[in-house]
Amino acid sequence: MKHFLASFWLLGTFLHVCTQRAIPASEFQLEGDYLIGGLFDIHDDTGSVYHERPEAIDCATKPFTLSNYRRFQMIRFSVEQVNNATDLLPNISVGYDIFDHCSDTQNFPGVLKFISANGSIQPWSDRQSVPSKVIAVVGPFTSTQSLTVAPLFMVNLVPMVNYATSSSVFSNKAKYPSFLRTLPSNSNMIDVIVRILQKFNWRWVAFLNSDDDYGNDGLDLFAQKIKDTEICLPYSKGLSDSTNYSQTFKQIEAQQINVIIVFAPENSVEPLIESAVLLNVTNKVWIAGDAWALNKKLPKMKGIKNIGTVLGVAEPVVTIPGFSEFLHSSKAQLHCKYAEQDKFCNQKCNCSCMNPEDILAADPSYSFAIYSAIYAIAHALHNTLQCGADKCNSNITVYPYIVLAELRKSNFTLVNNSIQFDDNGNLKQGSYSIVFWNNSGDAQEIGFYQFNSQVDFFIDDNKIEWHTNGEVPTSLCSPECPAGYIKKQNGIYECCFDCEICPNGTYVNITETPYTCIKCKDIEWSEEGSTSCNLRAVEYISVTDIVAILVMVAACVFVGMTLAMSVLFSVNYNTPVVRSAGGPMCFLILGCLSLSSLSVFFHFGKPTVPLCTLRYLPFLLFYTICLACFVVRSFQIVCIFKIAAKIPKLHSWWIKYNGQWLVIAVAFVIQAIFLVIGYSCKPPSPYNETSWYPDKIILSCDISLKASTASVVLLSSICALCFIFSYMGKNLPKNYNEAKAITFCLLLLILTWIIFATECMLYRGKYIQLLSALAVLSSLYSFLFWYFLPKCYIILVQPHKNTQQYFQGLIQNYTKTISQ
Repeated sequence: MKHFLASFWLLGTFLHVCTQRAIPASEFQLEGDYLIGGLFDIHDDTGSVYHERPEAIDCATKPFTLSNYRRFQMIRFSVEQVNNATDLLPNISVGYDIFDHCSDTQNFPGVLKFISANGSIQPWSDRQSVPSKVIAVVGPFTSTQSLTVAPLFMVNLVPMVNYATSSSVFSNKAKYPSFLRTLPSNSNMIDVIVRILQKFNWRWVAFLNSDDDYGNDGLDLFAQKIKDTEICLPYSKGLSDSTNYSQTFKQIEAQQINVIIVFAPENSVEPLIESAVLLNVTNKVWIAGDAWALNKKLPKMKGIKNIGTVLGVAEPVVTIPGFSEFLHSSKAQLHCKYAEQDKFCNQKCNCSCMNPEDILAADPSYSFAIYSAIYAIAHALHNTLQCGADKCNSNITVYPYIVLAELRKSNFTLVNNSIQFDDNGNLKQGSYSIVFWNNSGDAQEIGFYQFNSQVDFFIDDNKIEWHTNGEVPTSLCSPECPAGYIKKQNGIYECCFDCEICPNGTYVNITETPYTCIKCKDIEWSEEGSTSCNLRAVEYISVTDIVAILVMVAACVFVGMTLAMSVLFSVNYNTPVVRSAGGPMCFLILGCLSLSSLSVFFHFGKPTVPLCTLRYLPFLLFYTICLACFVVRSFQIVCIFKIAAKIPKLHSWWIKYNGQWLVIAVAFVIQAIFLVIGYSCKPPSPYNETSWYPDKIILSCDISLKASTASVVLLSSICALCFIFSYMGKNLPKNYNEAKAITFCLLLLILTWIIFATECMLYRGKYIQLLSALAVLSSLYSFLFWYFLPKCYIILVQPHKNTQQYFQGLIQNYTKTISQ
């Protein structure tokens, strides 16, 4: 701390010596009741030279910058206009003290003078006791210059109203509480550049920035803002005095980048563009930042059109009334009188004899920002002094921090532009002009960008003369995929990708998920390479369908035939044919066959849980009874003719305990239990078949394998047992051989369901339910036609065979045959 204070004391002493020198009137100074400090780099010292001993920098010996000199004249004009205003600071004069701030790190004498009081700096004293005449500072130009000097002003809250420093770091009010600016920040500038890239679909770009605080801040902001976009940054480079431009352009060309963003001040851009012309860099789109978009020299350079198309983002050029007259009047009064006079440290220009027309023709960038900065300070001072229409309160002591408080509340209109600051010291409202360097060498306005406004972005494409013969240039790592294709990233950049077509049942939404094929919903379908899904056609056999009607008619005919046969058998109940067919068991069989046919009627219509349940339950339950009857009947036939003589006890037990009815009852109870348990746990339910047909939904019934396994196994077991017993009786008397008829019916039954199972594996369309109904009918008709119908034929057509004597004769002949 002691060393710090001692250093300030030495600098204060040096400052005091400097101020004792006679300072004649000049362009750099104007006396007034209150002073505004100005830091303008009229000259530019970009070289970094190592000094072995402390040396003061002489800016007048450095390269002169005409555009900055124009800005220097703008602050002089603005102060003079404020002093001539009748409604602003009446009877109060505002002066200025301006320094040529040509170096980023060595221009401290001017800064120290601003923070001094009575020619000395006393950092340990109460600053409110001796206020400085400098109430605010305008400048400096670059972000690095501002970062260097800002801490000295922040200590005592001296307002820094900047006109060119756009680095986003100054929005941090914890570090820079008294920093305000009258131009948009880098964040707004990068927003515009990104919008331009998106408008023209440029996704493969290079970013060249000055290797300083301004350029690096722009690069960081650009990298952040393109994170959630499709823009890729394969190449970036910080520009300095030692940059190898040839190597830079070779790397850009090697990566096939056609759009180059240059975010750098004029002194860095001019050698870059000159090198591009010399190295024959062609057919590129150049996007200029506001620091060089309105450059007057480069658009008229020989060969500039060969480099491609130049677009730029610049502050709108605002015509400031009176500035031209001021320049002509000011230069006429000076007559080069002070051209060679040595002023206070770095208050010497040697440029007083310049032609006003040359000054007016220089780059006008930041002119309105300077103009509005002076007026913002003037309005703040006006409010601090509680000025009225004709006078101000002269008893008020003005301190910089009070002016700062009023600056933050600024709200006035200047040349149709609203001047207000937000909490970060940035403009609340602002705009950019989007320009194009036309063939005449002028920056032609082609659009605009307004922030904090509803209408914020517009570009008139028709005004741009592209270097590609009217076609908008492209800058892509990979061309856009055709419709229906997704992007598969190829490499580290999302902009580089291969295209893959989306398969059936999927689609791609290029605006939301261009890297993923989205699966269609179950009720939708799509072809290969689709960008949307279509609703599937819902199919099922309605009860009004012609095939459904025909099948139901066939079922009704079946029921009618069973009823007719039941009547016929009841009339001929005591005849040998009816008794050999099973006697009373025939009526049970016919009744169960009729009840089984109920399943057929529930195969049609839109599936529901009750409909799906009744589609299979009657058939499984009552057909089990039918087969159980045939098992018993087959066993009885075999028992009578083959087993009774060999195992008489079995036959007697069978007769004594009515074995046939016992078996039928047990089969019925077991099947009923299986069905109740299975259907209670997981009843058949409607099911949408979507896998077989991409464009259709087949409405069917889903039968749980676990729930129906037991009942199906039982039915299959009874069928197998029936087949075994019936096959054992195949050699019985010809006209008394129900076993042969049962065997044939079972063969038809097995064949029917094998055919149906094969169809189910090959076909899943809506007619599968028709095939299921036909399989049920076939199972029923097989017994009706091949077991009962022949017996009806004998009863009706061959009554001579339906006698006791005829049957006894057959049995006696069979007995003789097997005894021989």
